[in-house]
Amino acid sequence: MLILGVLSRCSRKAGDKMDIYGVIKKDKQITKFNFYGFFKNLRFFEPYLVFFLMGLGYSLFQIGILYSIREAITYIFEVPSGIMADQFGKKKVLLMCFVFYMISFVFFFWSLNFSILIVAMIFFGLGEAFRSGSHKALILSYLEHKNWYTHKGFVYGRTRAYSLLGSSLSAFISILMVLNLPSIRWVFLISLLPYLIDFMLVLSYPSALDEKTESVTSVKSFYKESLNAIKTIFSESGLMKIVISSATFDGVFKTLKDYIQPVLVSLITAIGITKIGSDSVGDQLTVYLGLVYGVFYIFSALASRNVYRLTQRYSPSSVFNRMYDLMGVALVLLAFALNQDYLIMTILVFFSLYVMKDSRKPVFVDFSSDYMKKDQRATVLSIESQLRSLLVVTLAPILGWVADQFSLQIMFLGIGGLIIIGNRILKVR
Repeated sequence: MLILGVLSRCSRKAGDKMDIYGVIKKDKQITKFNFYGFFKNLRFFEPYLVFFLMGLGYSLFQIGILYSIREAITYIFEVPSGIMADQFGKKKVLLMCFVFYMISFVFFFWSLNFSILIVAMIFFGLGEAFRSGSHKALILSYLEHKNWYTHKGFVYGRTRAYSLLGSSLSAFISILMVLNLPSIRWVFLISLLPYLIDFMLVLSYPSALDEKTESVTSVKSFYKESLNAIKTIFSESGLMKIVISSATFDGVFKTLKDYIQPVLVSLITAIGITKIGSDSVGDQLTVYLGLVYGVFYIFSALASRNVYRLTQRYSPSSVFNRMYDLMGVALVLLAFALNQDYLIMTILVFFSLYVMKDSRKPVFVDFSSDYMKKDQRATVLSIESQLRSLLVVTLAPILGWVADQFSLQIMFLGIGGLIIIGNRILKVR
């Protein structure tokens, strides 16, 4: 009887959890959060951005400079935007980010020279700075209002899954766009439409989610608050390690993820793959890149959506730490695959990196939020993004130069080794 009683209580708890998950899935505002991520990731240009820039005649070092400029802007405005979100309203800051994004798309379309590309990257960086942290903080605020805060890992995993499904659909659609439009630059203009939809969607969010802490602030108090927030976060050893670990993981991934474009160009040319229904090498690469990105994002979405199951079985700290080591191992394997011209192995390693990155992010949000104070959330998440941006600012031109001067293999091998060593320091138990 005792055993039956225990089993009965366990069954009721499991049923209650399944019931609350069902309620969360049907919630109207949660659905809006999901579609926000879906439309935000309809960046039809993403699978071809480096390919596009290389087609304009720029080297990997010059492309690294452009990426560095974008991340430098994000770095400069990251913490101020997080504090603005906490003080003036997260919803207002989020609306501003879409304005910056849309301006950047117009400049990319008009990219007649390097100077215009710099302006495009500046506005894109502003969009990234004003977006990062704000929407995650909105989700956490809403979950608190609904008493669903303990299910934050489940909710954020699902919203991220929608974002990745948007990325996947975007990659597949972009194949048709690039093959049929006059040039790749037109996809930047088409990308304005989903961002306009997202602007209207965020506009429909309830104003109560703004949670302003004060309505007026001076420039002096603004930056004083910024400095105090950084000091508070880095005075807590556990939170500091979590933030640095997440920032370095994402920063390295963000710097390297689009190297799959020149890598595929190099390998396809080297091993002479038969063309897929196309008389043009450019068209062939368009198909390959779109398919690769599309498949990557489908599986990344599945991983993001279900990673909460992994953290229910293992501790979030264990999952968080092991993925860091696995990234280092994957980059070392990538160097080997490139050295041997193993196309399939190269694609599989990049695939594992995409899946790990999008699985680890929900774990970070779940893990780190337990270390944060309520009024620090947007600021902490923005500081994590700021550190990531600083790393990309530093790494993008350096790794581009190493790839140009030595080889992609040397670049991947070096960064993989550094990651494995670095995790010996950053492990959070």
